[in-house]
Amino acid sequence: MPRPWDGEPGHGVSTKSTPTDVVTASDTAVETLVRDRIAHLRPGDAVVGEEHGGEVAATGVAWVVDPIDGTVNFLYGMPWYAVSLAAVRDGVSLAGAVVEPASGRVWSAALGHGATCDGRPLRASGVSDPALALLGTGFSYSPQRRTRQAAMVAGLLPRVRDIRRAGSASLDLCAVAAGWVDAYLEHGCNWWDWAAGALVASEAGAVVRVPGPTGSVPPDDGLGADAVFAAAPGIAVELAALAREHGAAGV
Repeated sequence: MPRPWDGEPGHGVSTKSTPTDVVTASDTAVETLVRDRIAHLRPGDAVVGEEHGGEVAATGVAWVVDPIDGTVNFLYGMPWYAVSLAAVRDGVSLAGAVVEPASGRVWSAALGHGATCDGRPLRASGVSDPALALLGTGFSYSPQRRTRQAAMVAGLLPRVRDIRRAGSASLDLCAVAAGWVDAYLEHGCNWWDWAAGALVASEAGAVVRVPGPTGSVPPDDGLGADAVFAAAPGIAVELAALAREHGAAGV
């Protein structure tokens, strides 16, 4: 993939929702490659991607792809970015893979068959006290929403071990699956951000709550309509309650 940090500033880079919401030439190239491969291997299957859109058919398998999850990290030359792909039927992820190009790691899961990283089984952490939990999170591209998210995080920070913001939702979910963090909470993610990673986390034993596919009705649980939440089973209930206490529904 072309590396933006090796070229002229701004070359091959454009923006979407805000000036800080970037897309690179590599994002579109990777999605095109994935779509071409799926068309060859699974002709007739629908594809929904971050850069080229798409719609899910009423029947059959669809593929949900985020060509580069963590584009800002990629833009700056940081290695925490991934390619995320999930096979979905009736809005449910059946199989998913999250690949880290920088490290070569492959995280994968199949519904009912567990989750692995490079073939090694994954298991969420055994932490049982939210005060000892390491929490991953992320922030919106909207300045107004970032302010609300910051307020929630400020309330949570004294109640947990610490907070990490890595910049890739799919890899944050995989980190929950591996026990590298104990939980992850972020508002504003899209279907392609979590379609594969949420399955990896769930199959590793984490308690996972997602908004549902694009256009579906999200759970009415006080965490916020577009919240993605994954946590070790020993802290999930208490941590979700803390998130509600500190304004998750209004983020």
